[in-house]
Order: sequence, then C-alpha cells, then structure tokens
Amino acid sequence: METPEQNSFLETSSALDVRIFAVGNAGSTLLGALSAAEFSGAQFTAINTDAAALAASSATVKINLENKLMRGLGSGGDPDRGRALAEEQFSTLKAACEGANVVFILAGLGGGTGSGVSPVFAKAAHEAGALVLAFVTLPFECEGNRREAQAQVALEQLKSTADGVICLPSQKIFKLIDENTSLVETFRFTGGFLVEGVRGVWQLLTRPGLIQVHFSDLCALIRDRHAESAFAFVEAAGPGRAREVAEKILAHPLLDEGRALAESDAVLVSLTAGKDLSMAEVNRVMEQVKRQCRHAQIIMGAGVDGALKEKLCVTVIAAKQNAAVVGAASRTEPRTAYSSVVPQREVTSPRPVSRMRRANNKLVQTQLPLNIISKGRFDKSEPTKHNGEDLDIPTFLRRGVPLN
Repeated sequence: METPEQNSFLETSSALDVRIFAVGNAGSTLLGALSAAEFSGAQFTAINTDAAALAASSATVKINLENKLMRGLGSGGDPDRGRALAEEQFSTLKAACEGANVVFILAGLGGGTGSGVSPVFAKAAHEAGALVLAFVTLPFECEGNRREAQAQVALEQLKSTADGVICLPSQKIFKLIDENTSLVETFRFTGGFLVEGVRGVWQLLTRPGLIQVHFSDLCALIRDRHAESAFAFVEAAGPGRAREVAEKILAHPLLDEGRALAESDAVLVSLTAGKDLSMAEVNRVMEQVKRQCRHAQIIMGAGVDGALKEKLCVTVIAAKQNAAVVGAASRTEPRTAYSSVVPQREVTSPRPVSRMRRANNKLVQTQLPLNIISKGRFDKSEPTKHNGEDLDIPTFLRRGVPLN
C-alpha cells in the first residue's frame, strides 16, 4: 500500500514533463539504447540533418533540419553547417520544448550535427523555460585531431547554454576494456555508460523513494551553474554490497579514481536496491562519498526497486562549476569569427592653428571589425573573381571610393 507521501510524489512526478532529445546520429544510437517502458512518460524526439538516419530512428517525434540545398546529405561533418541549419529553424526547436520542465540532450560531439546543433538547441530549450541537461560523448583520440578539436569547441559552447553537461571522454573507456574488445562492442560499452547517467537522473526525478529528491532540489543545485560533470554507475550484490559499491566509486576511472569528487562543487548520489535496502547501507555509502567531497553540496536519493532483488545500484554525478561563472550575456549564441568592413571617420592629430582658424581634419576610411551573421554553409566557398577582382568585396572598397 502506498503511503500519503508516495501518493503526493506520484502526483508531482506525473505532472513533470521530461523530454529526451537525440541530436545527430550518435544521439539517435544512444536514444535507441533507452527502454521506452523504463522511461514511461518521457517523450523521445530525434533531431537530425540526415533524412535517412532520421527515418531509421526509434523516436516517436522527429525533427528534420534538412533543407533543399543540402539534398539530404546532412551536415557533412561540418559544425558550421549544422549550426546554420539549427539557427534557421530556431523557432521550431524552441516550440518543441514549450511546456517541458526538463530537457535531456543526447549527442556525440566531434561531427557536424552533434557539435553544431546541440549548443543552439540547448539555448532554444533554455529560452522555452526548461532545465537543460546534456549527456554527450567526446571522440576517441584515434578519430583524428579535427573531430577532437570540433568536439572541444562544441563542449565549451554547450556549457555556456545548457544548465549542466555530463561529459564522457570516450578515451577513458580504454581503462575498462581489454585489447580483444571489438569496435562494435567498444562503442556499445561507451554508450552504455552515458545511458546509465540518463537513467540515474531520470530515477531521481520520477521514482518515489525512501529518501526523495524533488525537482526543485535539482534545479537549485545546477540551474545557471553551467557545470561540466563527471559520473559513474556501479553495482554490487551480497552481504558486503555497500562496502563494495563505495570502493568501486572511489576507484572508478570516469571519476578519475576519486579526484573528480574531491574537486566537485556539487554531487548528486542516487541509490537503488531491492526491498532489503537498509538505512545502514545508505549511510555507509554516503560516508565514503562525503569524505571525498567535504566542500561540495550533496543531493542524495534512495529508492526501492523490487526487480533488483539483492543488487545495490549507485549513480554518482559530480559537477564542477566553470572557473568563470557565465552571466546572462553568455546565453547568447557564440559569436562567429567574421568581420565586416565599413567606412569610418577617423580624426588625425590636429596641427597647430591660430585662434581665428582651425585646420581641416583629414577623413580616413578604415576598417571597423564588427560581428555579422555567419555565411553558414557558404562560408568556406571560393570567392567570386572576375578579371582578377574579388566581386565579394563591395565596389566602393575595391575602387577606393571614400564615403564622407
């Protein structure tokens, strides 16, 4: 029989609108690993620039950012193209988040759609009033310097627009696999870790627990902190499961063997077990976590799942706030590195003049760097030249005509 407290929470959680968005091909793969039954009540949406991949997605709602110029070929691995497509349909992305309390973004950074669209979409979701949590992977080093560089740029942009970013550097997975692990299994293993992070936060928000974490608590912890987070999921069974779980947390490579906890500003811990979960076990795990992060704000939740039987599962998310807290101005889209050339009046140093006469200051036409709208997919196109002249440069500049 459910207690009044559980009934009250069930009413609250049923009213909580959680939407899970997969961005790009990697995001769709992660979304496919989520069980619709386990995430009952959540809306699954896929966003892509690749029409064929979007059609194959398991999402119930699909948003195609494709336009006629791309001819169904996607972003071509270029984040600038992905960003331009997302900006063109910003109102569509924002409308998809209207009314949502929490928006989860699943993406792989390094390619064109995940890197280009995710930061723009996070901004749209934030403007729609949702708490925005991004779960992303970074590429393996063997994928090349270009993808690695694009992923790092996208990660910084995403941290400036999302409320929290849970980031999994794929390279760290090598500490958990052996040399005989296949390529397919490695990517599945990597995605599984990120899925566990999504599942841990979902359970905190939607499951009635012995010790409950409310949506307002989560908002107060991470909203506008712009934090990058490390996370781990561990489990154990048997009489010594609490001790074993604590040891696995402190030795987990994704938490840098405990260093991520020591450097964190906020820590979220979710414990789930069968009906035999005891307060002593909860206390034992939390004591070990608190010893590692004495100065961090901690949110803890503990729930019961009869299907786990003897297992104790713990999800830990350690958030480290950015060195410079991003203010309201950081909500704007990252500026593109383009400049325009405009005429400007510049006054030279005046020459000595008499009281009755002033020297005429010479007008000089110069360049004033201003940010303008990105050329998007045309940015990397070759300039239009005729008889040796670059026709993309305004006529008055090519011919040196002063504008006074």
